[in-house]
Amino acid sequence: MRKFIFPLVCFGVLTACNNTVKQSAVTEAEVQELTMETQEPEIDYDSYGEEISKENAISEMQLKERFRTLKEGDTLEVKFAAEVQEVCKKKGCWMKIGTKDEEVMVRFKDYGFFMPKDIEGKTVVAEGKAYLEEISVDAQKHYLEDGGASEEEIAAVTEPKLSYVFRAHGVLVPEN
Repeated sequence: MRKFIFPLVCFGVLTACNNTVKQSAVTEAEVQELTMETQEPEIDYDSYGEEISKENAISEMQLKERFRTLKEGDTLEVKFAAEVQEVCKKKGCWMKIGTKDEEVMVRFKDYGFFMPKDIEGKTVVAEGKAYLEEISVDAQKHYLEDGGASEEEIAAVTEPKLSYVFRAHGVLVPEN
């Protein structure tokens, strides 16, 4: 048995010695370039309403999870980042995030500021209060009109609905 072990050990040592790894020197400039490629690009924002920062914003999914825990009458102070799905075409006085099934109506504190009307598809950061609100038939129809909905869509609204609502006191919109 020893006859076989010694040659195997010698073969393993010789093989390992011949398989040296070639290391190449990486310059400091190359390290910086690689680091810059993996970092997210810095985004400049236009600020609306009160001044806020983008730090510690939760995702749209996390916002919806928090909404699911609310009961009518509850409020939640929160900051989120989400893609705008729709914005008021008349004045920019509201925007919607989310899907039709889980839509969040975002309005602005004291009607004190408005959004640009061309921000659909952009990811904004908003800070304020989240709550549930019953939206009347008239208000739903008004929002549909402002959003450019068809007469059929507007006429289809016949009942109030409980909605996710967010009252923003500050919003950051990526610069064009």
